[in-house]
Amino acid sequence: MKLTKMKFTVILFVFFLIIVGCSDNENTIETEEKDTSKTDEPSELHIAHNAAPPTLDWHATGATSTRDITMLIYETLISVDADFQPQPMLAESFDISDDGKTYTFNLREGVKFHNGKEMTAEDVIASMENWLERSDITGQIFDGATWEADGDYTVHLKLAQPSSLTLDTIGTTKQAPAIVPKEVIESASAEGIDEYIGTGPYKFNEWKQDQYIQLVKNDDYEPLDEETSGWSGKKEALIDELYFHFVSDTSTRIAGLQTGEYDFGYDIPFDMYEQLEADPNINTFLASPANAVIKFNTKQGLASDFNLRQAINTALDYEEIMLAAFPHEEAFELTPGYMDSDIVKWSSDSGKAFYNINDQEKAKKILKDTGYDGENLRILTTRDYDYIYNLSVVVNEQLNNLGINSELVVLDWPTVVDMTSKEEHLDDWDITLSGSSIVSTPTQLISLSNSWSGGVNDEHITNTMAAIELEADEDKAVELWNEIQQYAWEEALPTIQLGKFQKLYAVNKKVSDIDTLVGPNFWNITIND
Repeated sequence: MKLTKMKFTVILFVFFLIIVGCSDNENTIETEEKDTSKTDEPSELHIAHNAAPPTLDWHATGATSTRDITMLIYETLISVDADFQPQPMLAESFDISDDGKTYTFNLREGVKFHNGKEMTAEDVIASMENWLERSDITGQIFDGATWEADGDYTVHLKLAQPSSLTLDTIGTTKQAPAIVPKEVIESASAEGIDEYIGTGPYKFNEWKQDQYIQLVKNDDYEPLDEETSGWSGKKEALIDELYFHFVSDTSTRIAGLQTGEYDFGYDIPFDMYEQLEADPNINTFLASPANAVIKFNTKQGLASDFNLRQAINTALDYEEIMLAAFPHEEAFELTPGYMDSDIVKWSSDSGKAFYNINDQEKAKKILKDTGYDGENLRILTTRDYDYIYNLSVVVNEQLNNLGINSELVVLDWPTVVDMTSKEEHLDDWDITLSGSSIVSTPTQLISLSNSWSGGVNDEHITNTMAAIELEADEDKAVELWNEIQQYAWEEALPTIQLGKFQKLYAVNKKVSDIDTLVGPNFWNITIND
């Protein structure tokens, strides 16, 4: 059921009878006419998020719950537009040398951090070096690289080898290189920064654990003049205070939207669509394309056996699994591509012969040959994301039908992130499920990195990904990527790419102009009383 983007959007329009405004990867929902008049009372937007972030240190994690909040606090040297093309942000401009080894970033002057200090080259260098040390997605692009200041407002990045992926990686939306004050980096503990000071349109104000995070308008923020596109261009804080409430229970999230306690709701189950669409005060919309993935613990335990992983992949019915989380065929797309089809130059169907095989008899034969003897296989999951839990339930059922004694281990999302990111927890799980948000290059895919969920643990993938990272010729890099995806499906199976999906969101009709790229953007929006 492979759909082009145009067909995908049209079918959703017909089925849901709603207007989904789409322009490439960017969606906008417009409601009532704006009223930007000020009152004496501060304007507030109350957002019901389904999961608390593990941290607000953007350098340290690719967790979407962290990204959804920190994208308002921090900014980066360059950002991406609606087509995922790099554009200047804190850098006023950038230049690349003829040999592709030196990148010069000319910084915007007069940019203030939330503590009032002006951003200079020393802050940029400290931030970029900390990001390179802690990030899961930079690979070998920056090995041997140096960052050098040329006065207060110019920074040079000098690479040991040129890479066609340099700007895409610096402009990533996954685990972004947020620019923070040098002294914040220097005072950070081994766990990361604990002062959340950026240059963005909103400032961190309060984190009431397990309840909410409050951001307040940055009155000193100077937006760019360029037209808003994706994460680039003009960003304005038109609402005084944003509250991200952590509401893991779906029914509580829905009830809060209907009573007006919350103005916006993340991750709305598709079976709630009709109920919310009938509410005269609520709009629903689809956005944030992502991939649903099964990640195996390839280092320890049952799933470290490739033949067992092969048996599982051969048995699973991907369509049934996806329908459990997205109960309308029009809401998802079955595709073998690790990279989103909208990132055209990297989109690939290599390995499709090993995708959604759904052959129980063949799978049982492979399983028998592994010598599997009824051991317990643990599927780590969470109820904080309804779609992850629903995917996990059906995977568990299908594995039991195959003859594998699997069970669900249900934890809150921050604990899942913690367990799947630390070596000491590798004994505690065998499989986990997650969503992989859209990225602009394959090297940003944490599902094929050496850090996420025990790491990819395959020398050939690691070496070939490194070759992509260091390849100056983009066409050759694309050829290498096609080879990796084929190999991953056929000979490695560190993950199973189930398919592409879009998320359902709900918003009060008094809220205008929410844009999305990889998630909702809460700049440039207003509330009409």
